[in-house]
Amino acid sequence: MTSAVSGTRSLTRPDLLGPLLSQATGDDRWRQVEASLITGGKSNLTYLLRSPAGELVLRRPPSGVTLATAHDMRREVRVQRALAGTAVPVPAIVAYDDGDLLGVPCYVMTRVPGLVIRDRLPPGFAAGPAERLALGYALTDCLAELHAVDPAAAGLADFGRPHGFVERQVRRWRAQWEASADVPVPAVDELADQLAARRPASPAATIAHGDYRLDNCIVDERDPGRIAAVLDWELSALGDPLTDLGMFLFYWESGPSVAPTLVTSVPRLPGFPGGADIASRWAGRTGLPLDDLDWYRAFAHFKFAVITQGIKARVKADAMGGQDFGDLTSTVADTAEAGLAVIRS
Repeated sequence: MTSAVSGTRSLTRPDLLGPLLSQATGDDRWRQVEASLITGGKSNLTYLLRSPAGELVLRRPPSGVTLATAHDMRREVRVQRALAGTAVPVPAIVAYDDGDLLGVPCYVMTRVPGLVIRDRLPPGFAAGPAERLALGYALTDCLAELHAVDPAAAGLADFGRPHGFVERQVRRWRAQWEASADVPVPAVDELADQLAARRPASPAATIAHGDYRLDNCIVDERDPGRIAAVLDWELSALGDPLTDLGMFLFYWESGPSVAPTLVTSVPRLPGFPGGADIASRWAGRTGLPLDDLDWYRAFAHFKFAVITQGIKARVKADAMGGQDFGDLTSTVADTAEAGLAVIRS
């Protein structure tokens, strides 16, 4: 316990964080700040900050060496500030530091009340089919609302290069794989080849979240049909909205079967809408066709296989605040094999 507290202090530096928050909020009570790790996150580290003034949330990259383009705090801050006031709910940014405070970029945001649903539904919450249907549709509609935001009107016209987005995404995640792989996994390489060879034409670019799923959202604890906030914007960009839908469907349908220690199985409980229902509702809201959806679903498998390898590497390097997600070696291969089955169909 002592080492965990010591590790949290070294990664959050309350002695430096307190004065920053006091200045940002105009409330000196933030000088008495304590931090505790919010477990369950598998990329950046998230801490609950408590003081006599209330509660806030700190986000920072994992400790140790990180891959290029990963764990981008500045990206998260920019998109959350841009989306404030739109139909997409996000926490407000309280303070951002480019590295002077902790040696790495980090930011502090408001703590949004509600539920982050990971392994199971809270007792009595969304217990019936009507509430579960409402939750599934609320997540779908929130994603469609994101894709309806005008990037230029939100100040994000230069938030990436939308032309050639899916081509660059396949290249980028292949490069991430090559940088983090510790053993050969032929299925990952074959899936990357298949994706590159069958690349679809993208619709007009939108703001894309990049990792949209149930446990990256906060749900209103009194109303399963309302999303209180969308979190974890480190992979956001201007790009193909169908990559978001494909990723959402992976987490909703396939993820629990190939990555049970990493992906919640809650959406598989009776009463939740199926993947086809979600895809149809999203298409109805956005007006976009689903002709190439299997490519996007296969790409989501590829991307998650690489993400899993990154998690494995960070756990091995003890860069995840002491969290452990079990042996993920077979998960990488199983996810890629499942993706090959999708794209071959």
